[in-house]
Amino acid sequence: MSLHLGDIAPDFEQDSSIGRIKFHEWAGDSWVVLFSHPADFTPVCTTELGLTAKLKDEFAKRNVKAIALSVDPAEKHKDWIKDIEETQNTVVGFPIIADADRTVSTLYDMIHPNQSETATVRSLFVIDPKKKIRLTITYPMSTGRNFDEVLRVIDALQLTDNYTVATPGNWRDGDDVIIPLTVQDEAVIKQKYPKGYTAPRPYLRLTPQPNK
Repeated sequence: MSLHLGDIAPDFEQDSSIGRIKFHEWAGDSWVVLFSHPADFTPVCTTELGLTAKLKDEFAKRNVKAIALSVDPAEKHKDWIKDIEETQNTVVGFPIIADADRTVSTLYDMIHPNQSETATVRSLFVIDPKKKIRLTITYPMSTGRNFDEVLRVIDALQLTDNYTVATPGNWRDGDDVIIPLTVQDEAVIKQKYPKGYTAPRPYLRLTPQPNK
């Protein structure tokens, strides 16, 4: 199954490290970062889940819930969490889905046969409160994810949902943003962007971030 941006994230009910989870119900009105890892008790995954745990406060500020997944069973997840907490000096406060029957992995196309016939690759989905998929990133098994980038893009998504702007390459919260080409009327521009703008080219109009 191929999932596209704007699709409703498939709902599911599955075991996890904190018990049975009904995904849409668990997500509630929050944004969600759903990410898979190949296997428990593996080095790259241990660092990734440790990083995610340490970002608890940053996720909370953005109304984001994190949830991980692998094809290992729930009891193995619970044992592994002890290792994560000890080696990464953190507390894992988010669930890990136990996708032993590969139901969720199949729904979200997380198993790429040219990488592995059985284990999930490093897929990541950002899902908004309306349950729409807003971002997908897929890393190979050998490469750990950049969770600073995950936070950065959530900031961009939430900003562009609330204001008629786009974000330039390498944008970070507080940087100038772009006036979209769909906005051409100067009266509307003055109303929407009272801080003014600079235009190195007619199609490239930069304005201060509106909520700063």
